[in-house]
Amino acid sequence: MTKTTSTAPVLSVRELNRATLDRQLLLRRATLSATDAVEHLVGLQAQNVKPPYYALAARLEGFAPEELSAAMESREVVRIVTMRSTIHTHTADDCLTLRPLVQAARERELYGFRHGLAGVDLDRLTAISRELVETEPRTMKQLREALLVEWPDADPLALAIAARCRLPLVQVTPRGVWGRSGQVALTTAEHWLGRPAEPAPAPDATVLRYLAAFGPASVKDMQSWAGLTRLREVFERLRPQLVTFRDEHGVELFDLPDAPRPDADTPAPPRLLPEFDNLLLSHSDRSRVVSADYKGRSWQGNQAYCTLLVDGFLEGIWRLEESPDEAVITIEPFGTLSKRQRDEVTEEATRMLSVLSTASSYDIRFGTVVRG
Repeated sequence: MTKTTSTAPVLSVRELNRATLDRQLLLRRATLSATDAVEHLVGLQAQNVKPPYYALAARLEGFAPEELSAAMESREVVRIVTMRSTIHTHTADDCLTLRPLVQAARERELYGFRHGLAGVDLDRLTAISRELVETEPRTMKQLREALLVEWPDADPLALAIAARCRLPLVQVTPRGVWGRSGQVALTTAEHWLGRPAEPAPAPDATVLRYLAAFGPASVKDMQSWAGLTRLREVFERLRPQLVTFRDEHGVELFDLPDAPRPDADTPAPPRLLPEFDNLLLSHSDRSRVVSADYKGRSWQGNQAYCTLLVDGFLEGIWRLEESPDEAVITIEPFGTLSKRQRDEVTEEATRMLSVLSTASSYDIRFGTVVRG
């Protein structure tokens, strides 16, 4: 991170926390539509099916899972690999612009698979893969098997990864639709949406959108969110239209002049967030949400857990278990909650169940989420 000796105002950790929560629609629920919220947040982490629904239930007033499902089925939003090489739920417009923006990073990702792709003509692989998935959506297994016919000596996984990196592959419905199951089947974004991708844009507009959703932030924060490098010159180009601050360590932070920066003592209600929520992943320095004491506590090995915010900071994990008759949220706080905090967390969990579950009864429990 770049430190500065300027006289820019200092923002405390709590001030950064409140500013980011406000941008993330987590200080108060917004009245936006699901599609507008996905656009404002520049996408939702969507490695699994349910996280985008959990994320919007925590952020939107009157949200119903069917709203996001309808947007997916009407192709207003899609699931595609973009930032940090992870699956995100994006609006159709963002799918066609953000994927080209990060395409160079997806190309660099292939370097790690170069040995398994020895002798493979990547341009030919791209053309064959496009024809396959645009003829009919294919699973990764089907894509691997078809490509192995052309390159039998190549590594099957590397072939499929090459197709995913080279092409903007979206997951077709019913995958991702609430309450329905479906294996991951892929086609190109252009084919699914019926229009061509946009040329790779200059990153300036995306920097401004990132600050609107995650600011105030450093250059390194933005690079961590996007999985891109060398953005310093972009921030410098935009500097005349931005304001700057410092964090408590002297790191320079950029922001939009009119963006909200609430007082540090602004109330922050409890929120139940999904695993890998972008709030926790989109800054190089995550101390604005995650204290040093709880760093690394929201996952174990390859298993990530849904997270609990109390007073705006990571304070525990949770899980939802359902049967037709009962839905149970189990909450594991990392520290001791006051009676008022427990009551507020219980109220929030009950609200989440009313949105996300059709079970005939609910139960909120404080116990152990991480099983030995």
